[in-house]
Amino acid sequence: MINRILVAYDGSDPARKAYDFALDLAQKYQAEVWVLTVARPPDFAEDVETEAILERSSKYHHRLLAQLKQQSAGTTLHIHFEVAVGHPAEQIIYHAEQHKVDVIVMGHRGKTFFERLRLGSVSKQVMHYANCAVTVVR
Repeated sequence: MINRILVAYDGSDPARKAYDFALDLAQKYQAEVWVLTVARPPDFAEDVETEAILERSSKYHHRLLAQLKQQSAGTTLHIHFEVAVGHPAEQIIYHAEQHKVDVIVMGHRGKTFFERLRLGSVSKQVMHYANCAVTVVR
């Protein structure tokens, strides 16, 4: 039985497909949905730069979720929207455990060119370390 679903969302086309898939799944099982987007801190930067970058990134991710929330306004499903800060795979797994989700739904690759070069390393890490089912949508 699927009662709780976490969707990893970054605004990319694969993430949008994953979101739509998760809503279909939630509708079928009347499951609760958590939509998580992750603002990733820069790997190398000074403290002041890091703070400014994280602030811009956080605002961007909040706007992403606000748009998605507005588009989902007509649904009867219980959907929660969250922004986390950190490494995407770690945050996805952490939030899945915190919310005791039954399945994580995510796109097969990220939004940026660099993320595409890594060939979906976030989805691979989540599949490897998650304690629940993981569905990767293409």
